[in-house]
Amino acid sequence: MTEIKVPALGESVSEATVARWIKKEGEAVKADEPVVELETDKVTLEVNAPHDGVISSVAIPEGASVEVGAVLGEMDKGGAAAAPKKDEKSPPAQPAKAVDEPKLAPAVRKLVEENDIDLAKVSATGKDGRISKEDVLNYLEREKAPASSPAPTPAAPAARPAGPKPSRETGPREERVRMTRLRQRIAERLKEAQDTAAMLTTFNEVDMSAVMALRGAYKDVFEKKHKVKLGFMSFFVKAAVSALKEFPAVNAEIDGQDIVYKNYYDIGVAVSTPQGLVVPVLRGADEKSFADIEREIVDLGTRAREGKLAMDELQGGTFTITNGGVFGSLMSTPILNTPQSGILGMHKIQQRPMVMEDGSIAARPMMYLALSYDHRIVDGREAVSFLVRIKDAIEDPQRLLLSV
Repeated sequence: MTEIKVPALGESVSEATVARWIKKEGEAVKADEPVVELETDKVTLEVNAPHDGVISSVAIPEGASVEVGAVLGEMDKGGAAAAPKKDEKSPPAQPAKAVDEPKLAPAVRKLVEENDIDLAKVSATGKDGRISKEDVLNYLEREKAPASSPAPTPAAPAARPAGPKPSRETGPREERVRMTRLRQRIAERLKEAQDTAAMLTTFNEVDMSAVMALRGAYKDVFEKKHKVKLGFMSFFVKAAVSALKEFPAVNAEIDGQDIVYKNYYDIGVAVSTPQGLVVPVLRGADEKSFADIEREIVDLGTRAREGKLAMDELQGGTFTITNGGVFGSLMSTPILNTPQSGILGMHKIQQRPMVMEDGSIAARPMMYLALSYDHRIVDGREAVSFLVRIKDAIEDPQRLLLSV
């Protein structure tokens, strides 16, 4: 008998949710074949079978929370699927009631045992009527609440209680779905950025003619030689690195009362996935060629959408680039990826009439750029100048080759 345990989940991550059992009880499984899928607040990861065998038991149901090292289930060695015993009865078709809940997540079981809780008194809101950790905590909170005091007079209405707003009743044409851990974490980080940073956004526009002409002239030979398409992102990564070197505060972060300047350039590239937005990190972008950048961005983006990124690929970036233009966004104010101090927003390329230096008017492929920055560490002059350096590099891409 071999236990299937929750593996180490990465730095600062101690808990996950059982998203899906890929293999069910009695199913045969090969060594290194995915058995169960876990979801953390950063990535979705698969737990593989340690050897050939059969899943003998599933200890933690889908939707339950688990901690690192918790036993998810057990498997026996061997290659044939287990046949049900003759005297075994089929499980009931309907979900088990909370009072008869045979399986609790380790964290839930611990709370129940420590507080000697009668499960019949706990309202279950988890998947298939199971009791979640939140259900137990809500029960304990109600039990610990002081006895009701006399109702206040109309002249002194009761103050609204602190804490989260109580759930309202779901309407007949509504559907209630619990947020995934990833979506909860995204919400927390976005709110954290608004609450902690003095965030401002500055805008500019860039003429994409030169980059588009350069790309058009060399895209075929580039793809033939490097086996990857030449996109716009590599130009913006290179331009951002050049500007970050000139304005190091945009590549720094605040730590307490100190400013930490980073003399390396790990650029986060925002990727939209079915589960939500993730930001894999392009390490050492200043040391990579255009082909290296394009190749790695394609790889990171593909694995992000498939949920196959490792934890360390989502941590430690120094600056972020997000491209809302792929969805048609003309202009936006991107939110900081804390604790970073700057994020560059790219947008849709659109033909617009522009007045040339000689007074003539010509249609040009223009893109609005946005730089959101933490005003606690980056001054307005630095932010505007940083964005102008990006604009200059894109409008005259030879600058990127000459580092000027």
